[in-house]
Amino acid sequence: MTLRTPLFAGLSLLVGAVAACSNPTETTDAPEAAAPVPTLTLYSSRHYDSDKALFAMFEEQEGVKLDVREAKAEQLIETMKAEGDQSPADVIITADAGSLWRFQEAGLTQVLESEALSAAVPEKYRSADGAWYGLARRLRGIAYDPSRWSPEDLPTWDTLAAEDKAGEICVRSSSNIYNLSLMGEIIHRYGSEAAQAWATSIVGNMARNPQGGDTDQIRAIAAGECSLAIVNHYYWVRLGASSTEADQQVAASTAFLVPEFTAGSGSHVNITGAAVASTADDPALAETFMTFLLSETGQTYLTTETKELPLLDTTALPEGVEAVPEFTASDVNLGVYGENQAEAQRLFDLAGWN
Repeated sequence: MTLRTPLFAGLSLLVGAVAACSNPTETTDAPEAAAPVPTLTLYSSRHYDSDKALFAMFEEQEGVKLDVREAKAEQLIETMKAEGDQSPADVIITADAGSLWRFQEAGLTQVLESEALSAAVPEKYRSADGAWYGLARRLRGIAYDPSRWSPEDLPTWDTLAAEDKAGEICVRSSSNIYNLSLMGEIIHRYGSEAAQAWATSIVGNMARNPQGGDTDQIRAIAAGECSLAIVNHYYWVRLGASSTEADQQVAASTAFLVPEFTAGSGSHVNITGAAVASTADDPALAETFMTFLLSETGQTYLTTETKELPLLDTTALPEGVEAVPEFTASDVNLGVYGENQAEAQRLFDLAGWN
């Protein structure tokens, strides 16, 4: 005879009631998991608030998360090399075609054949094989003391090598990528022998040993240390647009011009550009992002703060850039800047350009 305690009997009745009300074949609908937000990892050597605002627009427009990692181009290259196949990089943005070539030579980019990008970017401002594309233009030219020189005195790059410029030139190190790319085009146009002769003459005309950045060269003109300097246009424009009175005075006491190589040959133009990283899992999304940067909105935000020139002629110039004289761009494809980079450094070294 089995005895049941009141507690045990109560539990039995409860279990039975639950079982009676349950349908073993009935399932409960679980809420669907939200689709993951796509992430695009950007390795950029730029560091501007206007870029951040532009990237936020892209995130909202495309429903994408941008993971932006900023460092100098050389650091980004070494980082990607160390990361190898595990690098999260999807898109690379950096200044100068010569820097883009370094990423390409290191095997850190992949070819992107894009009708949209090829239609937007003139052939001379993109890699011949689609490894990188230009986003904005930059001019390397001559800042000068207008009380000493006029544009008629400096129509071409070879005029800097003339004897009357002895002790008048300030310039940064030859290892700087801007100087290497300029020398790369000089080599392309005139050959190594003439390029070395030009570099040797520039060294002979220097007012001081190469030092500092482009802005330092312009300030040196205002301080009377030299009367000529090889600089990119936007450094001069930024001084004029500065909220600091001292910077404005430096810009007002100097001028800027864009020389040609020979009369009618066109002027040296470089770029800020982008490439799809070799480790990108979604090249189509990378292409969408790069195409966005070449929209009117993208062009405006990329150049307003930097004072670069938009790649698209339909985009208005940033404030202050109208002070840069008109120029005709060289027809040379910017790929030669990288191809001649090692030779450019060799010739600078032979010339004694530190």
